Amino acid sequence: MLKGKHVLLGITGGIAAYKVANLASMLAKLHADVHVIMTKNAEQIISPVVFEALTNHKVVDDVFDRNSGYHVAHIAMAHEADVVMIAPASADMIAKLAHGIADDMLSTTMLAVRAPVYVVPAMNTFMYEHHATQENIQKLKEYGYHIVEPAKGYLACGDTGKGKMPEPEELLEFIMQEIACEKDLAGKKVLVTAGPTREPLDPVRYLTNHSTGKMGYALARNAARRGAQTVLVTGPVQLQAPRFVETVRVTTAQEMYEAVDTRFADQDIVVMAAAVADYRPVEIAAEKIKKKEGAAVLELERTQDIIGEMAARKEHPFLCGFSMETEHLLENSRQKLIKKNLDLIVANHLRTQGAGFGTDTNVITLITREDMQELPLMSKDEAAGKIFDRILELI
Repeated sequence: MLKGKHVLLGITGGIAAYKVANLASMLAKLHADVHVIMTKNAEQIISPVVFEALTNHKVVDDVFDRNSGYHVAHIAMAHEADVVMIAPASADMIAKLAHGIADDMLSTTMLAVRAPVYVVPAMNTFMYEHHATQENIQKLKEYGYHIVEPAKGYLACGDTGKGKMPEPEELLEFIMQEIACEKDLAGKKVLVTAGPTREPLDPVRYLTNHSTGKMGYALARNAARRGAQTVLVTGPVQLQAPRFVETVRVTTAQEMYEAVDTRFADQDIVVMAAAVADYRPVEIAAEKIKKKEGAAVLELERTQDIIGEMAARKEHPFLCGFSMETEHLLENSRQKLIKKNLDLIVANHLRTQGAGFGTDTNVITLITREDMQELPLMSKDEAAGKIFDRILELI
């Protein structure tokens, strides 16, 4: 996913330096070209050998290192970087960057960097809150640096408060947002629905389906990474809300309808990936369930056809729906496309191994009125990218 992208990691002497090994490993697994600059203090916490093994590149820690592999290392490393992340960023390094001090390899390189820079402060709470540190952080923001706010928690020094470095998985999201995709959706507004809805029968039970929301969340992430202003309307799922996305949580089909309805007209693209419960009980209270020939009978009524109602409007944004059929998938999906006046429909191959609910992969076919494009088994993140590639061809 990051093949051909150059990531420069700067590591300073904070106890959280050991966590950056996981970040370097994750970036390498995504095929990024990762280079590391360490301060001498950082090397007291974790050995450079760890990063050299993970990245297959020599760690650079000295401006005058004649064996760095570069002619002028600090200039070359600055120029080739697509993104820079300094994690952990100590109070000392933040002060150097704020005042243009260049007395080691990392601070010297930073004066030559023109790529986006993410600074991740990590230190004792009182050091972080000190007015000098805060003034220096403000200066970095004015210089155009991106500041990743530290988390609150129990610190290595024994204090509890703000100053904890976010976990590597979270730091990776900032890098992915910056360089994973071309910003070909910049200036577009995108709304995605995801997950199931639940229709309560009583205070304990409800009607729902097997949707986990993974496909919809992948679509929202992809749209945001491509530069779109993204809204995710999600039913109840066990997934962490994606960064850089406005997340609206709903439970029932009516709540999802209202959340989509209030935002629909302002969107450029709407992708309805949610699996909305088709029915809700006429009477919610359990004692209202009727008895017929010794069996309980629950009266149901259809929930609102959200995508059908939105598509029926005289003017609407580009509208993409999803279809999951157990029989005659492609034929039924094309009929749904026409009946509901959609611009694109994504047919999910429910009966194919590795596709459908709850998996991290999917097999889909993209259908328009004119043609269809069958795609092989791929991750849901890759499938999301293919869906937006097709949308961009059509709008």
